[in-house]
Amino acid sequence: MFLTEMFNRKITMPDPQSALPGRDDEAPTAATHIVSSHSLKGPYPAGSRQVVLGMGCFRGAERLLWKIPGVHVTAAGYSGGFTKNPTYQEMTTGLTGHAEVVLVVYDPAKVSLTGILKVFFEEHDPTQGMRQGNNIGTVDRSVVYVEDDEQLAQANAVRGVFQAALKTAGHGGRITTEIARAKTFYFADADHQQYLAKNPHGSCGLRPTGIRCAI
Repeated sequence: MFLTEMFNRKITMPDPQSALPGRDDEAPTAATHIVSSHSLKGPYPAGSRQVVLGMGCFRGAERLLWKIPGVHVTAAGYSGGFTKNPTYQEMTTGLTGHAEVVLVVYDPAKVSLTGILKVFFEEHDPTQGMRQGNNIGTVDRSVVYVEDDEQLAQANAVRGVFQAALKTAGHGGRITTEIARAKTFYFADADHQQYLAKNPHGSCGLRPTGIRCAI
């Protein structure tokens, strides 16, 4: 019974009243991206755009995304929940409501949001609900948080294209990716920033379907 309750808690979103309270102080994090040497928190170059993506564990997702040409900087963090300035330990309980996510700051003259989302949908399984492979919980859900209505329309369009590709390939799953306007992004601590650059043999966590997005 206890294990069932713990499992159900991990896959059920808390409400604002039941979520952990958090704190006013931000968690300390790295100053720069160790791969690009760019400032993690900015200021970012004029004309830059942002999107926040959740693909399960943020370690492999961040490495995947910083490699895209035109991406200025990436940062691991938490978003989509209720707890203010959560710690990693709090987030993993499922009691903050946050997903593990990656902030992507990119140059739209070099890479489009559509191009980034093509990689996003192709490189994980967006049909799994509150899980990604063996990682189970609300923290591992698939999310896209955008800046404005234009990006929102683009994200919904790419989701539609990939849903059609899944159907054609006989996958049969319904995409459960949450697509919404940006929520507060909380930077993870320094140890989790560019984790796989510092620990190249660490676990990646990405579980793609092998299906291409025809963009």
